[in-house]
Amino acid sequence: MTSRISLDDAVHLRRSIYQLTKTSTISDDRIVEIVQDALENCPSTFNSQSTRIVVLLKEEHTKFWKVVEDILKAIVPADQFEHTAQRLTGFSGGYGTVSLTFWLHDDKPQADRVKILFYEDPEVTKGLQTKMPLYADKFPGWAEHTSAIHQYAIWTALEAEGLGANLQHYNPLPNQKASEIWGIPQEWPLIAQLVFGGVAEGARENLPKKDQTPIEKRLFVHGK
Repeated sequence: MTSRISLDDAVHLRRSIYQLTKTSTISDDRIVEIVQDALENCPSTFNSQSTRIVVLLKEEHTKFWKVVEDILKAIVPADQFEHTAQRLTGFSGGYGTVSLTFWLHDDKPQADRVKILFYEDPEVTKGLQTKMPLYADKFPGWAEHTSAIHQYAIWTALEAEGLGANLQHYNPLPNQKASEIWGIPQEWPLIAQLVFGGVAEGARENLPKKDQTPIEKRLFVHGK
């Protein structure tokens, strides 16, 4: 078990880690607790609480990535699929996944692994648009912001527990199949998947140095 680190340290250490293992430094119950904490404490537009999260454990996680693989195999040229398959193997080789969605502005709406799916309930957004028409065109974007806050909060919390993660975007390809398998409303579109797991030996040490635009070009302070 890895000792939990501070939030500040987790923010500094959080990176995209692609070399993951099928292990976890924490229990499945703790993973669910982290997700629950994010749902209860992350801010949302007008307290809409529109984010919905689905947690898939063990073989359910593997099943999701098999769905993605089957769909991609049917549309990716054969001579290019090997690279895609290698990436998918890396994702399914982690301990779990947190998947994220938000509602677009449209009237239409293996063992020991875990997957968590993030969604935005479009009915909540539609209700706000009806209640406050002055901001109707803004609510879909704000719903996306709410989803992003949950993504970052959970990613950082998993980092604090010693887990590595990377964020992927295989949507909307698996939307319909995921809806069929796990009973997810079809109007909840999938937008991202946070893959997480134990950090493979040397994975952190071999990360490239952060490519940072100078702070003075990004931060502007007045009145200090």
